[in-house]
Amino acid sequence: MNIIIYSTGWCVPCKNAKKLLDDKKVTYKEIDIEQNEISREDLYDITGGRTVPQILINNIVVGGYRELFYLNQSGELDQLLEIS
Repeated sequence: MNIIIYSTGWCVPCKNAKKLLDDKKVTYKEIDIEQNEISREDLYDITGGRTVPQILINNIVVGGYRELFYLNQSGELDQLLEIS
């Protein structure tokens, strides 16, 4: 399982996304775009999105917290995470 979250330290949706994943007891790599000097254009080149968080699961771009939340509500997130 490979999960990456591009975030910033002040982003509330980023914190919500990390909490949702923490509640599912999965590990992820967090990349703070400000600390790593990743511009919004660079983020777009990497993920197709300019806002944070940007979440990738097994190299599949999920999107932001809203998309992660909807995947969780539908049960599709557990399938992506292979949680039974």
